[in-house]
Amino acid sequence: MSRYRKPLALRPDPHGEPPAVAMVMAAGIGKRMRPLTATRPKPLIEVAGKPLLDHCLDRLRAAGVAKAVVNVHYLADALEAHLKNRIQGIDIVISDERDRLLETGGGLVKALPLIDADPFLVVNADNLWVDGPMDTLRLLASSWDEEKMDALLLLVPLARANCHVGPGDFHMSATGELRRRKSGGVAPFVFTGVQMLSKRLFEGEMPEGPFSTNVLWDRAIAAGRCYGAAHQGLWFDIGAPPNIRKAERVLGR
Repeated sequence: MSRYRKPLALRPDPHGEPPAVAMVMAAGIGKRMRPLTATRPKPLIEVAGKPLLDHCLDRLRAAGVAKAVVNVHYLADALEAHLKNRIQGIDIVISDERDRLLETGGGLVKALPLIDADPFLVVNADNLWVDGPMDTLRLLASSWDEEKMDALLLLVPLARANCHVGPGDFHMSATGELRRRKSGGVAPFVFTGVQMLSKRLFEGEMPEGPFSTNVLWDRAIAAGRCYGAAHQGLWFDIGAPPNIRKAERVLGR
């Protein structure tokens, strides 16, 4: 894999230019997608004729992202082989977790030296979205406020969370501040798997080994620095095999 050596922008353009670097989370085992993931990693499962990972990378490239750091663990050789055959347009760097799956937070900590931008994008490789009136990643970047935010999460209203089963994740104020859904309650917004993070979140003591990004979000929420932006287009939860056909039916319309 080549490495991107040109200078990278450290701040998104105030008119919506996304960061130059994105972290793509592709290391998960995909238990809920069995038996499809028995022989291939979840990011290589096809929806609408294209692997989920390619949907993700194509969106990043279209938004002007220059470099994607992709973490790998389960069936890592298959992922690396697929990435080597990708068409040009976005530079790929591998963060290797073959020895130990580090979950989302631990994976970010391991990959951080490869992420030469601040803030940076983080996108789940199994995330599938369709832009609304504006490019989704540019919309997210245009909402970033360096003075107020350490985390900016792309959220979709629960009522428009296609194929998603659950009570929602967050409440969002009129100015974008997030608070979590209370246990046993319902929240109006679902996390889409797309976010912008500042490296400030990683300052101080970090948990060792595997841990969830929820630890980082809780820090930002406690400090009043975790915000949300509402997705204006379509979003699909591709979390189980039946959801593939459901998503394809909607996309076909």
